[in-house]
Amino acid sequence: MRIYGRKILKEALDSKMKIKKVYFAELENPSGEFLKLIERVKNAGIPYKFVSKKKADNLVNGEKSQGVVIDLEEFSYWDIHGALEKFENPFVLLLDRIQDPHNFGAIIRTAVASGADFIVIPKDRSVKVTPAVVKVSAGYVFRIPIVTVTNMARTVDLLKDHGVWVYAASAGGKTYYKMDLKKPVGIVFGNEGKGIRRLVLEKCDGVISIPMKNGVESLNVAVSAGIIMYEVWRQNESKS
Repeated sequence: MRIYGRKILKEALDSKMKIKKVYFAELENPSGEFLKLIERVKNAGIPYKFVSKKKADNLVNGEKSQGVVIDLEEFSYWDIHGALEKFENPFVLLLDRIQDPHNFGAIIRTAVASGADFIVIPKDRSVKVTPAVVKVSAGYVFRIPIVTVTNMARTVDLLKDHGVWVYAASAGGKTYYKMDLKKPVGIVFGNEGKGIRRLVLEKCDGVISIPMKNGVESLNVAVSAGIIMYEVWRQNESKS
């Protein structure tokens, strides 16, 4: 996977991602930050090469690369059992067939900021971690486990067996801030157009909703997720 940007390289290095090669643009007056990145790559023993700025941008189809292009090993997804073993009292996001990489990237960034422990996505008919997702997440995708599962409904059952209360974020439910969302808790968000699948919805412990005014029927899934994730954080912070 080919990604780009100085902050994204920093996140990849901090998270010890497997980097195959880094391309640095030959800049006339490189900043101290840029020189530090070169030094970190060099010290880590990662292969690197200097190219022209035009070449660096061309490597990522003409995008503004900030003088840094990274060839990354394929993204490593987690297993649900490994995630549950690592996080005994988790805050989990379950994304039921999210399709838009910009929504996925935005949700990941907010998940990291609000303290979510891991994110679950289905193996099929769901956006995966792509260069666009990495870019929108500002590289924070490297900070949180992304779990892939074959069956989302069975995964809800598994989480409940581990003591996690799982709620579906959908219309017609109880107002989200009136619910007890203290950990261990999981929140399910559905597809941009079709929402959460019926069987997954039925497996959940309850449905929570965001109240709307002025005839607005729904919000973008990344916006909805952000609102509810910060309520989970608020309730758990007040608990501590």
